[in-house]
Amino acid sequence: MATAHEFEVGTVHIGSGELFLIAGPCVIESETHAMKIAETVTAITHGLSVPYIFKASFDKANRTSLKSFRGPGLKEGTRILRKIAEKFRVPVLTDIHEPEQAEPVAEAVDVLQIPAFLCRQTDLLVAAAKTGRAINVKKGQFVAPWDMRYAVEKIHESGNDRVFLTERGSSFGYNNLVVDMRSLAIMRNFAPVVFDATHSVQLPSVGSGNGGAQQSGGQPEFIPVLSRAAVATGVDGVFMEVHDNPAEAKSDGANALPLSRLKETLQRLLAVHKAANSL
Repeated sequence: MATAHEFEVGTVHIGSGELFLIAGPCVIESETHAMKIAETVTAITHGLSVPYIFKASFDKANRTSLKSFRGPGLKEGTRILRKIAEKFRVPVLTDIHEPEQAEPVAEAVDVLQIPAFLCRQTDLLVAAAKTGRAINVKKGQFVAPWDMRYAVEKIHESGNDRVFLTERGSSFGYNNLVVDMRSLAIMRNFAPVVFDATHSVQLPSVGSGNGGAQQSGGQPEFIPVLSRAAVATGVDGVFMEVHDNPAEAKSDGANALPLSRLKETLQRLLAVHKAANSL
């Protein structure tokens, strides 16, 4: 079912009722690796006729440890993202963390993503809106779904109607996440909604407070389960971080979907989407 907030990002019609995918590695590990992931996912989505937006971060500014890998940085990262967009003819998405990043990053990508922990930052939202690029605002783990309307309003009032929201779970207990499926329907009243199937299965940092590794864990076996449930509720898109070797990923490997499982997962999501729309 289409929404009243439909718009286009390249060939992807967001809010049209057609299920689309946002996928890629958490962070750009290298140009070769990012290109390889983009090529594989593009081939899979093309074969299944699933509209696709490539995602990867040029800088992970919110890593748990100061020693964690962050990415190639803005200049090199945006060059790689633009190369992916041009070679594979897909829209590309990446995060920004500071208002000053909005304009230079917008020159290279099609969608600016606002990280969950920054979803209330007015200056960042306004700067992103003023670029004219489509904007994906990830709902903070600490924000009620009905309060995300204010993030949408900040962008609309800054002259940009091309905004969608992504659910990635809400904090429960000591940083664990649960997904309230009601939030998907609530937020869809004021913007198209995407479900983040990989960050929703993230677990608290391993070893925090006891001298351990201090990195996030995850339960990737639940990615297909939660994504099927989300598609059945009527979301517009699904967000998944994928990796060809999650055990060796430089960021968020513990909750990434193995690339080898993507095709099967998408096939099942398409079946659920078809069934839900026939009711």
